[in-house]
Amino acid sequence: MILRGITALLLLIFSQNIRAQEILLPEGLSDLSAMSEIDEEEQALPFDLSGFLESRIGLRLQSDALEKQMSLGEMRLQIDIEKELEKLTINFVSDFLYDPVLNDHAVDLEKGQGFVDIRKANITFSPMDFIDVKMGRQVLTWGTGDLIFINDLFSKDWNSFFIGRDDEYLKAPSDAIKTAFFFGDVNLDVIYMPRFDADRFIDGTRISFYDRGLGGLRGRANPVIDDRPDRWFENDELALRLYRSFGAIETAAYYYNGYWKSPAGQDMTTGNAIFPKLQTFGASARGPISKGIGTFEVGYYKSEAGSALNPLIRNDEFRLLVGYEQEIAAELTGSVQYYLERKLSYDDYLASLPVGAILDRQNRHIFTIRLTKLLMQQNLRLGLFNFYSPSDKDGYLRLKASYKIRDNLKIEAGGNIFYGQLDHSFFGQFKDNSNIFTALQYNF
Repeated sequence: MILRGITALLLLIFSQNIRAQEILLPEGLSDLSAMSEIDEEEQALPFDLSGFLESRIGLRLQSDALEKQMSLGEMRLQIDIEKELEKLTINFVSDFLYDPVLNDHAVDLEKGQGFVDIRKANITFSPMDFIDVKMGRQVLTWGTGDLIFINDLFSKDWNSFFIGRDDEYLKAPSDAIKTAFFFGDVNLDVIYMPRFDADRFIDGTRISFYDRGLGGLRGRANPVIDDRPDRWFENDELALRLYRSFGAIETAAYYYNGYWKSPAGQDMTTGNAIFPKLQTFGASARGPISKGIGTFEVGYYKSEAGSALNPLIRNDEFRLLVGYEQEIAAELTGSVQYYLERKLSYDDYLASLPVGAILDRQNRHIFTIRLTKLLMQQNLRLGLFNFYSPSDKDGYLRLKASYKIRDNLKIEAGGNIFYGQLDHSFFGQFKDNSNIFTALQYNF
């Protein structure tokens, strides 16, 4: 049924690309050609339509008793519709997909499961000259980090990131009202989410992980059960960004009030994963340094009251990110980052731990490096991104190569390689999920 629908849609798309003027008519039938052009205009869609059709397959590099050998097996159709009216713009983007890796295909728009994933459904308008409003489902982001997020507390899809979907799917959609105020030199973004939007976090359905409560790995047969705050206008979120430029230096201050986006605690009675309350305060700067671009970002995470003395809830944290990017050679760009995650009230944390519990270090350090090379008139793109943590002695290597066969047809291959000495460290717990993938994408 789905295949028939996709085939019909492709036939419709291809038919739109046939131009009447490309058909050579005998002399004297020019009026018929003009009539064809009129008919084509009458049949034109009343909105802008674009999208892509993609096949993407991934396999684990080793056996994982808790997951299927195939990590990914998708057929995906994305439809992007935009309609500009006199005073507002309507945006709608939805993915239709089938993936045999998951046994349950029921639609869950919050978790990103099922054969439909609505990524955008919003309207944009300007009630005043200095105000822009976007209302509805949208993908949100800000901050200066490259695949590391401090003040960007918007939903992420970590399953997509780790199994080899396109990078755009790391950013999950949110149901929000975004209001941008432009005051000249100083501007303000206010984002209100009337109901908490959690990350599409690692819960075992696709990727196995280490569960400290169980003392071992957990997978698809025993996925995480969570108690998610889901009351409209009660379990809400607020995010603010105040930003301005000083010459070539871009600066910003951030505030967030909501909840930890991935589970950061456990209910002592039920054992279910929970999302404790969270406030964050942060700042960032970005600007030219020497031959490249430098970035700096900090954030203070204030967890739920009493978290320092509760071993089941994540502590307050201080986070720091410093980065630098420049062109190393012709068509070769490189960047490096240093990231610090410091657990606050560490003595209280140590005192609260039960006997035999796994001990986290006070400071977690991560270094990243990215290399991007363009070849063959920029049609071939080679990319490498590596996370390495000297404190956890683990890391994560992302490799990707993409080749543009023509403007609307692209082939891609890559891998996600996890490594580490400890089964319970952040990247080390995913060692059995290392995978390779390949994809073919047609854009229209």
